[in-house]
Amino acid sequence: METVELSVLVRRAADGDQEAWNAIVRAYTRLVWSVVRRFCLRDDQAADAVQATWLRLIEHIGSVRDPDRLPGWLRTTAHRACIELIRTTGREVPAQLHDDAAPLEWGRTRTPVPDGPEVSALRTEHRHLVRAALHQLPPRDRSLFALLLASPPLSYEEIGRRLGMPVGSIGPTRARALGRLHAALEDAGLHDMALG
Repeated sequence: METVELSVLVRRAADGDQEAWNAIVRAYTRLVWSVVRRFCLRDDQAADAVQATWLRLIEHIGSVRDPDRLPGWLRTTAHRACIELIRTTGREVPAQLHDDAAPLEWGRTRTPVPDGPEVSALRTEHRHLVRAALHQLPPRDRSLFALLLASPPLSYEEIGRRLGMPVGSIGPTRARALGRLHAALEDAGLHDMALG
């Protein structure tokens, strides 16, 4: 994909253009899945990691300054989503996938240091607070997030039909819903999550 074309797509997607968003998803879905598949996750976990990656892009597409770096950003975000998922499930991480891993023989794994009870309790509390923040949102916001993260991606026309809203309202509604989610996360004391 040419740089000019990608920068135009990113700008249009940030403005709520569903066709531009779909073009980005089509262009980079294989890249995101290739990162996730290296982790040998269960199918449901892999799908969660892919959706988490696309959600992060939805949250940050309006602040992309250098579209040329989008593929690298997607790789890093998918990698982090997988690592977080593995940390929360306690699975071993292949040594080749550790950010700080020294080269090891193929097939060797390094077991992550398990979290202590305090960290586990804090992580559980964070999950509870995030769920609570999501439940504070109006049902329409929650429905919009669910439809925007659908796999395969839905067109804005389909989302608009399901929610009973004009296609041109979806992008601005998404931005307002993200603002409400960030405010709810900040109110819950999760400032780092609210910052993205």
